Amino acid sequence: MISKSKRHSVLLVDDHPLIREAMAQLISLEDDLEVCCQADNYRDALKLIEKHHPDVALVDITLKDASGLELIPEILSRSPETRILVLSMHDECLYAERCLEAGALGYVMKNVSPDKVIAGIRAILAGTVFMSEALKDQMVQRMVGKTQKQVKTGMGILTNRELEVFRAIGRGLTTSEIAVALHLSGKTVQTYREHIKTKLNLRHATELIQRAVQWAEAENQPAAKK
Repeated sequence: MISKSKRHSVLLVDDHPLIREAMAQLISLEDDLEVCCQADNYRDALKLIEKHHPDVALVDITLKDASGLELIPEILSRSPETRILVLSMHDECLYAERCLEAGALGYVMKNVSPDKVIAGIRAILAGTVFMSEALKDQMVQRMVGKTQKQVKTGMGILTNRELEVFRAIGRGLTTSEIAVALHLSGKTVQTYREHIKTKLNLRHATELIQRAVQWAEAENQPAAKK
């Protein structure tokens, strides 16, 4: 949908008010773009999608009540014409391809320059996929089989849901808290915990928690440098 002023409408979905404000100010400087609405959680984002059907949704992975990975296909089911660009602090090597598989057209790290965000928005509006050159190289190498072994090891062997549970464990959430946050039953979360332990070759719950905490701390290090 394009507004009467011929500006492309943008929905911002991020649980940090300062990030949304910064993005809104950045986008307002562009003659052909405008922020039509903002949300800090999954439920509100879907309501706004159904009401406004924006041209672009700029989505974070970590939201208050769900994961951006879950939100992406839900946006597209309600507004197929909306183009999705993920803007996240999380390492693109682990998350970008998952987001693209879910239906996003691009992935941008939050520590890039502002012009990269605008470039990403314009690229997906033009119908092209937007990602860093490093990620393009990684995907091409995997397609020709050079990094297949690497892709199937480490965190890459976890499913999207297992990765979300693992990250929640690393943040210190209990099984019941994870169940509430991810809209799952406690039994289902426990099943995911067992799958993660098996895939990562961890012997018991203590090792699982230690590994998750270490990984969460390492994942957050780039954000601390911004």
